[in-house]
Amino acid sequence: MADAAPLALRVRGLAVTPPGAARPVLTGVDLDVPAGQRVLLAGPSGSGKSTLLRALAGVLEEGPGGEPTATGEVLVGGDSARPGAAGLLLQDPQDAVVATTAGRDTAFGPENLALPREEVWRRVAAAHAAARFDAGREREVATLSGGERQRLALAGVLALAPGVLLLDEPTSMLDAPTAAAVRAAVLDAAAGRTLVVVDHDLAGWARHVDRVVLLDADGHLAADGPPGRVLTAGAGGGELWLPGAPDPRPADVPDGLLAPHLRVDGDALTGQGLGLVRRRRGLRPAPPASVLTGVDVRVPAGAVTPLVGVSGSGKSSLLQVLAGLTRPTAGELRAGAGLARGLRPQPWRWRSRELAARAGWVPQTPEHAFVRTTARAEAAATAVALGLPAARADALLELLGLAHRAQVDPFRLSGGEQRRLALVGALAAGPAVLLADEPSVGQDRRTWSVVVGLLRAAARDGAAVVVSSHDERLVRAVDPAGTRAVRLHAGRRVAGGAPAAPVALGRAS
Repeated sequence: MADAAPLALRVRGLAVTPPGAARPVLTGVDLDVPAGQRVLLAGPSGSGKSTLLRALAGVLEEGPGGEPTATGEVLVGGDSARPGAAGLLLQDPQDAVVATTAGRDTAFGPENLALPREEVWRRVAAAHAAARFDAGREREVATLSGGERQRLALAGVLALAPGVLLLDEPTSMLDAPTAAAVRAAVLDAAAGRTLVVVDHDLAGWARHVDRVVLLDADGHLAADGPPGRVLTAGAGGGELWLPGAPDPRPADVPDGLLAPHLRVDGDALTGQGLGLVRRRRGLRPAPPASVLTGVDVRVPAGAVTPLVGVSGSGKSSLLQVLAGLTRPTAGELRAGAGLARGLRPQPWRWRSRELAARAGWVPQTPEHAFVRTTARAEAAATAVALGLPAARADALLELLGLAHRAQVDPFRLSGGEQRRLALVGALAAGPAVLLADEPSVGQDRRTWSVVVGLLRAAARDGAAVVVSSHDERLVRAVDPAGTRAVRLHAGRRVAGGAPAAPVALGRAS
């Protein structure tokens, strides 16, 4: 790809108060980034990291009447920040999708630069290779896993060959080997460009950047300097994933807080030979894609069952089948008698209300589940719809550090906050089965501790918990013996996650 001249960044007195927020998420930020420098932007979940990237990209949200939400000065290359001056990778890759196929999606930016057709497709090929996206130009975007979409979104930014790369959690939904490969690709692509990257994986980036800028929980610039000086013991008040730090201890959760309203013993769900073929119908039908083949799985009450495997291995698809949201095209999924309670045994046959009364769903893209205009109303939405009290929702908001954001629109929360809110909404209704897709993405050490503590506590209190995750720390915490994990590869169950008798979880040790 053609080289672009690196641009310097300058921020003076930046304060940002998003619409509906009671207080600023950034306050008085001053920052200078010389052209070509590589910067790691770090801080606790909700500290304003994504907001600062959006300010540098010139895409801050306006108020409901069009009034600005920010004060201060933000310059890119000496000019006021404006859309298109820098390449921004959004935290949620779904927000970047603009086309039905991977090639057309990546081509969108170069086409809007009015580049010749040959150059457009040359850039697409180069960007896919640089982002380690190997699914092919004709792959339907709707069939990609979350990790594959993340790499595709990165390719879309790289295809523009910008002088500034602003990357928000570019490896957060990837397995460790793929994350390392994508990180190497980013660093190669950033050669000769200015780079600002937000990531909770500080160890993975620290040795590759010139500088670390640290924001505190109130959106102030707390530290700025070489990685070795900023990332010291105690930096970030214990909330940062500092290199070499031990795994956090899962938080204690009061006994009985997450007790299911429907008590289930034994296996809540059993799948035999589960298969799933996805078909795209319409004006541009695509060939069927087999995403699950012959998967056997047991989901016992009182235990956590992790789903593990590389990006694109079928974890999210299996989770959707187990949740009753997708009908398997082969094999059979049956609910135990205690879970079905008079209903037909196939969860995909249940009505929405019947599903909601039994299963809590935390999707990989949490905003897909949001139906209310404040975080508190969203947290209690399912419980209220089922005629249950909202007290559990309030307690969970407090535990997960969201009580002070209770009146904020869920769509204006940070990515990590949105995931925690989706978990609150799922747990507040007291489900007998909890199904969570990558719930630890975007969490700092403190919020990770609470998220994992809640997963363990839900199982301890009697729920059947299934969690899909690339997070090796999470999998170790919920399955210390490594005997319950279901390992997938290319849609099939493989060795390394053999079924075993479940072990009920007690209080975190």
